[in-house]
Amino acid sequence: MADFKYAFFEGKITNLIDAKVSIMTNAIQYGTGVFGGIRGYYNKADNSISVFRLNDHYKRFLSSVAILGCRFPYSVEELVEIHKDLLIKNAPNCNSYFRPFAYVGNTKLGPNLADVELSFALYMIPLEEYLPVDKGLNLMVSSWRRVSDNSIPSRGKFSGTYMNSALARKEANDNGFDEAILLSENGNVSEGSAENIFIIRDGVLVTPPITDDVLEGITRRTVIQIATDIGIKVVERSIDRSELYVSDEVFLTGTGCQVAWVNSIDRRIIGNGKIGELSSRLQKEYFATVHGQVDKYSSWCTKVSV
Repeated sequence: MADFKYAFFEGKITNLIDAKVSIMTNAIQYGTGVFGGIRGYYNKADNSISVFRLNDHYKRFLSSVAILGCRFPYSVEELVEIHKDLLIKNAPNCNSYFRPFAYVGNTKLGPNLADVELSFALYMIPLEEYLPVDKGLNLMVSSWRRVSDNSIPSRGKFSGTYMNSALARKEANDNGFDEAILLSENGNVSEGSAENIFIIRDGVLVTPPITDDVLEGITRRTVIQIATDIGIKVVERSIDRSELYVSDEVFLTGTGCQVAWVNSIDRRIIGNGKIGELSSRLQKEYFATVHGQVDKYSSWCTKVSV
């Protein structure tokens, strides 16, 4: 399973090896860009890829661009067509991950977004699991705090924000954990380094509200909808650190990690140390959904023959 040969760069599909920018590029120096993460699931039976919530991902992508206040040359519809064209060109025969990237491509000195039109690139890689989904994760609450909306807006996927994520993830890994949980500046549970978080207490699914500096996750939204539709009560409210320890179940969500359950937090075992009933059910429903096996959610899947 090799990496794909083609990318979209400077207005056209080109060889990935030729999609390069100068070391002087503003986005490299200052993190002045936005990105997305989109998954496609391969179906061997008909040689197709089911791309999950493609339009929704590009709508959020353009919301991030809007927060930057820069000009951008593509609409959602145009981005979707570029995405499909690149997918067909690379002809994957495996599950794939797509990374759209809008960035300040000039080489001017200084972190300035004034009077800028963003450049756009898109590439794809083979991807199965980002974090394990079949064994429980061991997490720690990070000493680093999640950046606040009034510092770098957390509802967008801004390149520079992920220095915050990288520091938290390094701290967790250096201390023998799989992943970190960040608290907001107010001390509320926010999210993982690159995932939204859910807890279950007494049969109720709870997740932090957007106002606790969490990303407006597409997978988060999906899990909330699935849970509601199968009769699980969902509450969006602030979560204290100590409530993590007394939760019956905890899991992380994201395009990368999908739905990954948690075994322990700060070396405290969650529940009985096994995947919980509701976490297991939601995980199974999610994977059936993204593979296009649930008629109710078929509109979320863009099927592309490759």
